[in-house]
Amino acid sequence: MPNLKVKTILVSQPEPKVENSPYFELQNKLKVKVDFRPFIHVEGVPAKEVRAQKIDLNNFSAIILTSRNSVDHFFRVAEEMRYKVPEDLKYFCQSEAVAFYLQRYVVYRKRKIYVGQKDFAELSPLIKKYKDEKFLLPSSDQLNADVPPTLDALKVDWTKGTFYKTVMSDLSDLKDVYYDVLAFFSPTGIKSLFKNFPDFKQNNTRIAVFGSTTQKEALEHGLRIDIMAPSPGTPSMTGALEKYVAEVNKGK
Repeated sequence: MPNLKVKTILVSQPEPKVENSPYFELQNKLKVKVDFRPFIHVEGVPAKEVRAQKIDLNNFSAIILTSRNSVDHFFRVAEEMRYKVPEDLKYFCQSEAVAFYLQRYVVYRKRKIYVGQKDFAELSPLIKKYKDEKFLLPSSDQLNADVPPTLDALKVDWTKGTFYKTVMSDLSDLKDVYYDVLAFFSPTGIKSLFKNFPDFKQNNTRIAVFGSTTQKEALEHGLRIDIMAPSPGTPSMTGALEKYVAEVNKGK
């Protein structure tokens, strides 16, 4: 692969809402154009379909929340089901960010909220402490593989409910648009590329991937991976992009 200079990057995620995003710093520092376009998005599962999963919200005394999406869609479904969320319901949040987001829906100081560090496994001691509760895990159709075995090992009464789904976005407006680098963060993002553009040819486009599952999907689709994160020295996608672009653009 020739070290062609990079002038344009498409990040397959929504544009950051914070002004100090590393992507904006990357753009200004290396004088490249960075665009954002989600290749996938989340859609809520209607309450009717949640009921079809034999889920009655009245049967649970504790909720396990792994993301902001799980918070949003739990309360959406509760509203659609006309379920009055009881004040003594216990909330087990995977991280501080999820717990902080929960404040959009509940008065924090009046609720029983238990917070993990970051990874789901770090929530285990808190769940184990309340092992007699009946736990509901509102999640997407693509639940992280480590969650079920972690909960099963705790021998707690838990139920998974699919409250939202990850679906591929319509990218037809990008048909004639070319970018030097495409950055992907999930296997579904790679699938979305080929669903929208079945005849996609990589040619001189550089592919950046985050995570081993995304890498695997890209390779299975015959893509050449030019930028990989996390990797030694570059734990983030922005770090990996900056290192690559600085190298190929030197002397610009």
